[in-house]
Amino acid sequence: MVFLDSNVPMYIIGAPHDNRTRALAMLDRLITAGTKLVTDAEVFQEILHRYAAINRTEAIQPAFDTMSQICDQVYAVEYADVESAKSILYAYPRLSPRDAIHIAIMRRADVTDILSFDAGFDEVPGIYRITAQG
Repeated sequence: MVFLDSNVPMYIIGAPHDNRTRALAMLDRLITAGTKLVTDAEVFQEILHRYAAINRTEAIQPAFDTMSQICDQVYAVEYADVESAKSILYAYPRLSPRDAIHIAIMRRADVTDILSFDAGFDEVPGIYRITAQG
């Protein structure tokens, strides 16, 4: 199982970029291998937040569609996840709160691998970032 971070669909639907090519290649490999792809509701919130903040609301639906089509499961954010994220932030203060939520949910779901271009995940033991290097 591999958790997909919000930057994956954003690179896929965005302007040409090296990370777009890498994201598409890694997703192709994962899907071809039959890997279960998962995410959480916070990823969808991040997509809303980012595209609204940069006044690109027309990109929201394509990003949602991309995630909905490739993810086998979307985990809800529960209060226990927020409590766990708080502890994660205390232990790793350089993490963003959103990344701490993802890690909390990954731990609850026994997911150790994440496809992300965010190096912040690298500092958390037991979380293995697939770097999608081409």
